[in-house]
Amino acid sequence: MNHGLLDHIVYTVRDLDAAILTLEKKLGVQAIFGGYHATQGTKNALINLDNGTYLELLVADDTNKKIPPPRWMGVDMLSKDQITRWALKSEQLKKDANILSQYNAKMGNISAGSRHTAEGSLLKWQLILPLPSPEVELVPFMVDWSQTETHPHKALPQMGCKLIELYGNHPNPDLLANIFTELGVRFRIERNKNISLKAIIQSPKGIVEI
Repeated sequence: MNHGLLDHIVYTVRDLDAAILTLEKKLGVQAIFGGYHATQGTKNALINLDNGTYLELLVADDTNKKIPPPRWMGVDMLSKDQITRWALKSEQLKKDANILSQYNAKMGNISAGSRHTAEGSLLKWQLILPLPSPEVELVPFMVDWSQTETHPHKALPQMGCKLIELYGNHPNPDLLANIFTELGVRFRIERNKNISLKAIIQSPKGIVEI
């Protein structure tokens, strides 16, 4: 896909500590704890993928009793740790929301988001709210960071990881052709009986696909 638009990739997991260790063995880098999404009932850790993007390890925050399931990004539907969502940078959320709502009437709701970082600062953003289902959604959501002082990527150290490609698998790729054309996004979708998102990453341990 065209990397300039990519904001981040959401790798949703069942156990954050275990996932950090697993990816450290695969990639040779350790994800850094990010913070909590108090209004969504999740928390995360991040890996710098260079070029202004990052891999977000996302997990349900079971200490947050105020946000019951089902929670966003498919965290309550996981059959395994995997990429479930991905986000594009955008400062035209209303236009993007209109396009997404034509693909799925439940998509397209614009919401304000925030989380506290491990250092205690507050990140703010607006986004087109990802849905709790399906488990894996190939169509991206959009994030607008223009109202915050910084981007999460800028707070991350260089880790020696770089995204080579993000691509999708779907039983009928033609079903999604129009939505990506409308969004102006080049995105490779392979024909496969299983719906999935895959990232090819250049890492200190070589080229790895997750």
